[in-house]
Amino acid sequence: MRVSKLLGQRFKNPPSDCVIESHALMARGGYMKYMANGIYSLFMPGKRILHKIEEIIRDEMDRADGQEVLFPVAMPASLWEESGRYTSIGPELARWTDRSGNKMVLGMTHEEAAVHLARDTAASYADYPFMIYQIQTKFRDEPRARGGLIRVREFTMKDAYSFHTSKEDLERYYAIQHKAYENIFRRAGAKNVISVKSDSGMMGGSVSHEFMLLSEIGEDTLAICPECGYSANMEAAEVRIENEPGEPAPLEKVPTPGKTTIEDVSSYLHVSPKSFCKAVVYQKNEDDSLVVVFIRGDLDVNETKLRNHLGFEIHPATVGEDSPVVPGFIGPVGFPAGIKTVFDASLRGIRNLVCGANEKDAHYTGFDPERELGAVSYADVAKIFAGAVCPACGKPVITIKKGIEVGNIFQLGTKYTKAMNMTYLDQNGEAQYPLMGCYGVGVGRLAASICQESHDDYGPIWPMSIAPWQVEVCNLRCDDPDITARSEGIVEELEALGVEVLYDDRDIRPGAMFADADLFGIPIRVVVSPKTAERGVYEVSYRDKSFRGDVPYEGAAEAIREMVDKELAKYAR
Repeated sequence: MRVSKLLGQRFKNPPSDCVIESHALMARGGYMKYMANGIYSLFMPGKRILHKIEEIIRDEMDRADGQEVLFPVAMPASLWEESGRYTSIGPELARWTDRSGNKMVLGMTHEEAAVHLARDTAASYADYPFMIYQIQTKFRDEPRARGGLIRVREFTMKDAYSFHTSKEDLERYYAIQHKAYENIFRRAGAKNVISVKSDSGMMGGSVSHEFMLLSEIGEDTLAICPECGYSANMEAAEVRIENEPGEPAPLEKVPTPGKTTIEDVSSYLHVSPKSFCKAVVYQKNEDDSLVVVFIRGDLDVNETKLRNHLGFEIHPATVGEDSPVVPGFIGPVGFPAGIKTVFDASLRGIRNLVCGANEKDAHYTGFDPERELGAVSYADVAKIFAGAVCPACGKPVITIKKGIEVGNIFQLGTKYTKAMNMTYLDQNGEAQYPLMGCYGVGVGRLAASICQESHDDYGPIWPMSIAPWQVEVCNLRCDDPDITARSEGIVEELEALGVEVLYDDRDIRPGAMFADADLFGIPIRVVVSPKTAERGVYEVSYRDKSFRGDVPYEGAAEAIREMVDKELAKYAR
């Protein structure tokens, strides 16, 4: 490919809306062009990178006995009504009515389509297990589109769906997919991807993992144990608290005039926030009824864990003057009847707490939950924190890091097959619901995440396995017939050896050509100039600056081919 014929421009400065490095570099480098919020067109370099990632994914899915299929992007809403997600998912799901009056949706994921494809086909236990997958366009009306291809509304995704007749077989195949995902990210050149326990969210199911590329620009917060390797998304991380019981004290009501916050009361009574039973108030989405969480004063509520515990959606409460609770002074003793309460496990075992007295300007000291309330049912709804006790090894060393989600896997169980009445006949001729697993990778997001991870101030440093081309040949004197002949000669020789070559044949200043070459991020650069011709060599360098040297004309193509092969071997299966 000649740069002179390549559509797209490279720019010195990024567009003003680029707030992270990968977005800026891919916009500057001519990989993509903004069309609408969260929607981009890809130029040839961007498309070639995505194609290579797709081929790595295909290879791993095929090795895992996957069957590639293709589902429609547009689907009848009736399928999503069967699963219950037509109403349970909010405005992220794009809905419309076609000209015949039929309700339709754009696929943001394809569990319903997978069940629809398989449910009248896999009728006997002998048809199981199997896995189907696709690489397809999705649309999610994402409210926070940002970061170029990191978070978009229209995107390319690989999604796979496996079907099983037993939990044991689902777990067996889940482990196979977990390993396949590790292979995908390693082969694509992602250096810092970890698997973390996650919350299943709208996907459903009981077991799920996310694959996170560690990055400070990530939107996900992760809890990681450096001692044993435990890792979990903060939304799913278990909080294990080791409390000191403290000396029991009598329950005593004390005046706290105008003291409505933990900080105010803590300072006023000279006690630590850890000695507080804090009240956090929510409302049920369905009817705005109150839900009050009691939690240790220095901790925060994890709303995802709370939703999972309650089994319904909630939102932070708006508490007015006519509310049955007294804001700033809410506590478990004398709490109004009929209001849903949740006690976090962080309160377990403490015998001397401060809590609201459910009347203005008053708190209780000496609160002992089990003495005052009898048997208390505790739940883990707290947000994990740095220095927390690791749920796996028990050491207080949890660290908090940021990550970009580049893939996820779920054990869905019968959530969709039961809702959509997909059955098979077992060995006894009885109808059973198959169990499902699903496995997703965002192709464009992975490309952008690797760019975020592997770049310098001048441009991306693409791994050889996904680089748009493997070698770039720079002709510094296209007006010199001898230099041009030598440049085109090495291009032809390399291409004859199967090397992917980008040839910069433009009549521009060397500095401008090298600046563009940095933005292309191609792993190996070959420079042809009068100075190299005088020495009878090509100047060869690596984009990551790990090598720079001269390669003699004689046997140069073979030597460069060997360099390409050596780099490719780093990402081989």
